[in-house]
Amino acid sequence: MSPRKSKKEPQIVEMPAQKMAVVRGKGAPDIVFPELMPALYGSVYTLKFDLKKKGLPTFKVSGLRARYPDAHLVPKEKWTHIIALPIPEETTSLPQKVPDVEVKIETWHYGTVAQILHIGTYDQETPTVSRLQQFIEDSGYEIAGDHEEEYLTTPDAKVVKTIIRYVVRKAA
Repeated sequence: MSPRKSKKEPQIVEMPAQKMAVVRGKGAPDIVFPELMPALYGSVYTLKFDLKKKGLPTFKVSGLRARYPDAHLVPKEKWTHIIALPIPEETTSLPQKVPDVEVKIETWHYGTVAQILHIGTYDQETPTVSRLQQFIEDSGYEIAGDHEEEYLTTPDAKVVKTIIRYVVRKAA
């Protein structure tokens, strides 16, 4: 691979599999996120503090990730949301903090991914997504997974930063 480029340039990188705490929902993001976040963050922070209380190694709660398997197929009000936070590999169970919202453990597989840093609001992502998709095609790859976003800032940050990512494979 070439020397590391700016994250604002599309790039192909290798990513290891990651164990995740995951919640799922359906609907418009501004409705779904507020419904699911208390359960997800409550579960992950409780896990972190339980480990600390037991004197075990703890972890940094890092960037929220979301996968949108049908965002390109249905209107925003019908999107499927798979929202997750990375957790330690040795995690075998998660505390459930919110009734009616199950937080599950899954392993998200990556391997070869194409990604780009989007700077700006979520409703301005389309040109960045198009640029990444064109880069994937121009590089001899094809998309082999869901549209994924990793949120590096909160939605109300002065400068919103989001990594847009796809698992890719060499085109046939």
